[in-house]
Amino acid sequence: MLKYLIVQLDDTSPSFCHYPDKKSQVRLISLDALKDGLLWAMKENLMVQFIYPDYELPKDYLELIDTVDHIDIKRYDNNADVSIFDGAESLQNLKIQVYPHAVIRLTKSELLENIGNILEASENQQSLNIVITDIESFKDVDFEAYKVALKEISATVEKKIESKTAVNVNLLTDRLALSAMNNCNAGDEHITLAPDGNFYICPAFYGDKEDCVGNPADGLNIPNAYMYKLQSAPICRRCDAFQCKRCVWLNKKMTLEVNTPSHEQCVIAHLERNASRNILENINKSGKIKIDNTIPEIDYLDPFDEIKR
Repeated sequence: MLKYLIVQLDDTSPSFCHYPDKKSQVRLISLDALKDGLLWAMKENLMVQFIYPDYELPKDYLELIDTVDHIDIKRYDNNADVSIFDGAESLQNLKIQVYPHAVIRLTKSELLENIGNILEASENQQSLNIVITDIESFKDVDFEAYKVALKEISATVEKKIESKTAVNVNLLTDRLALSAMNNCNAGDEHITLAPDGNFYICPAFYGDKEDCVGNPADGLNIPNAYMYKLQSAPICRRCDAFQCKRCVWLNKKMTLEVNTPSHEQCVIAHLERNASRNILENINKSGKIKIDNTIPEIDYLDPFDEIKR
């Protein structure tokens, strides 16, 4: 069931997820299309999330946006609900200034080569979401390096939890708090209104010039909509890497199926899951604080291997 509408206000609005920023030409959604989209969202009782461009919007747009309850997603803005940062060079900013909710987009190499800076950023931010932008490039040697990196970040997370200091580093803390899947769920729980006035599964599908799935006037029409639901994902629905985003765009890009994740996605998610399990065990053994959750021990990193076995 749909819960919220993402509005990409301009072609140049930044990515907040795995997909790349592809367009540099300004294309602002028309005011009429925005009005129609917000009216549709109100009728569907959806929360609205706006992804802003880097330039200041016209006054009439801002006034319209303020007529609905919403979440602001912007690049490098500590007045936004969610602030997006790109690249290792932006970690310096996160080390010296606190943001309500920071999203840092890093390549595999940037993440593995800047663990010290990431640790400093995680010490300074109450909420830090790390997004890896080139998951498809992971090899076996990278998985081992990622495991080591997670262990280093875990030490900081453990220290904060034991001192009862607020901490949220998505790669590790999400799984500690979850007892069921909490995926992205594009196409099922949220849909995107793009600058062309049409609906798309998510901003990534718009950026890839996929077919639209409706518009505010005609309504939503997602072909094979059931495929975006967890029940239609045979590997994912039996998995307990609950923090995995199960990105349907990455699924389609890497396996050609929106409901089937790649080997790389699954291994990364399970390395995070196992690191969270280690944190859980260490915290509960220390006796300083109790986390009421259970993460069982497993002997695989890709659920597909377990299914084959």
